[in-house]
Amino acid sequence: MNEISILIGGKAGFGIDKSGNIIGRLLNKLGYRVFIYRDYPSIIRGGHTFSIIRASSSRIAAHLDKVDLVIALNQETLGLHKDRLKKECFYIFDSEQVKPEAAGICGIGIPLIKYLKEENAPEIMRNSCIIGAMTKAIGLDFDVLESILKKEFHKDPELNVKVARRGFDAGKELIKMDPLSREGLPLITGNEAVALGLIKGGLDAYISYPMTPSSPILHYLAEVAKDFSLEVIHPESEISVILMSLGFSYMGKKVAVGTSGGGFCLMTEGISFSGMAELPVVIVLGQRPGPSTGLPTYSSQTELHFALHSGQGEFVRFIVAPGDAEEAYYWSAISLNMSYKYQIPAIVITDKLLGESTFNFDMNDIQDIKKEASVMWDRKSPYKRYLLNENGVSPLAFAGDKDAIVKASSYEHDEFGITTEDPKQTMLMQEKRLRKEEFLMQDLEKLSAVKVYGNNNSEIALLCWGSNKGVCIEAAQKFGLKVVQPVVINPFPVKQFQEALSGVKKLICVESNATGQLARLIREYGFNTNETILKYDGRPFSVDGLGKALEEKIK
Repeated sequence: MNEISILIGGKAGFGIDKSGNIIGRLLNKLGYRVFIYRDYPSIIRGGHTFSIIRASSSRIAAHLDKVDLVIALNQETLGLHKDRLKKECFYIFDSEQVKPEAAGICGIGIPLIKYLKEENAPEIMRNSCIIGAMTKAIGLDFDVLESILKKEFHKDPELNVKVARRGFDAGKELIKMDPLSREGLPLITGNEAVALGLIKGGLDAYISYPMTPSSPILHYLAEVAKDFSLEVIHPESEISVILMSLGFSYMGKKVAVGTSGGGFCLMTEGISFSGMAELPVVIVLGQRPGPSTGLPTYSSQTELHFALHSGQGEFVRFIVAPGDAEEAYYWSAISLNMSYKYQIPAIVITDKLLGESTFNFDMNDIQDIKKEASVMWDRKSPYKRYLLNENGVSPLAFAGDKDAIVKASSYEHDEFGITTEDPKQTMLMQEKRLRKEEFLMQDLEKLSAVKVYGNNNSEIALLCWGSNKGVCIEAAQKFGLKVVQPVVINPFPVKQFQEALSGVKKLICVESNATGQLARLIREYGFNTNETILKYDGRPFSVDGLGKALEEKIK
């Protein structure tokens, strides 16, 4: 076999996420490319949670509905997912929790608690035991799993190995996965890729109030703060987050914040402050289904227009929507650079699927990231914080400079930053701020703001954005279609987009929302879609699910 999908499920609190990561690392060690999708409810304990670990000889960034193996730690897992199996009896279950007569089970039953008691091991190690049985089921040698467990568990690694061995010995081979003759690539989540990209872009401070699905960025950067000399702060609210970030920006620090839709609502006045005072900041916006609290631990693409129009007044903003780990890294760094080069707010739009899924990460696929220097005051003339000039980007000086008075105001102001309501001055300043977009667009022409994949000669193209990149590329391969993915959302790269659509006669827009937000956006620039495929139940497209929908659209 050159591909496998494994589903592991149980109650929240059963360690499903950790188990999924171990299985992913096991398959990655064999040279396979890995993608891990996580599904969990918004409660700490109880409820059903599962992960789908997919490995392939080819690069992947999406999951399949149908799986080769189900690992069930409770009865509910089999009840919910038995129909996903490609073949009957290809499941491994806790024989003390899952009753064969209740589900007609003929897979591999492992008495987990019995083995744990015999080894004097804690209950949480049942996952190691059942993963041992899975290792046998997919035809791997035990020493491959042993090396992974010893790296993953700093506490009681030998005991984890012992209980995993019990499961391995009780298992049987169902599928044969052969090692590939290549090295595995690092495995990281999209959120970790965003964090590392911000660091690459020169991040000085990260400020955030925890909110799914962007919270892991805060946790990760807090863990590595000392290694990269970062200030990582968790204030009392999202209002505090955005205002504190503007304080860092005022002092000359490169700063980013993270939030989700509800927190972003609270930040919008601060984003307008950023636009007026020309204080650069990067906002990571992790989308999730709404309105209001919505489905807090699930995924959607519903904040595109919110990001475009957030905040009162008219001002330039840079908005990107990366589609995988490499793009999350690259465009987070570029966003920080562009924000500080043009003294504007930048928004990186992610979602739960991108942020919390696990991807292989290949630095060889990432373009060089050029560091953009800020324009600094030449100290030859009296300092004007908002000096009128050709490109609208005024030279910088920072508070504490004994030779400069540095003002920042949310009011309209003159070149010195002094409040004004003069109509002529108001127009000059508004035109100054908006001039930045023309020069920002020139920079975008040097970047791949729109990506094209698949069959470039196809007259039918899929249009996607953000986390639907992976599933669209793979589904398009089956039908020989082109895929067009705008990564930069604002300023919209019209010229590159038009070139990407060359030869296309039928454009099918694939989005995880109910209203076709990207389809609506491109209409503003004179482009139209012929069809839309929309999914808005909080769950992402699967490759096979999107394939079925496409069959209807391309007849």
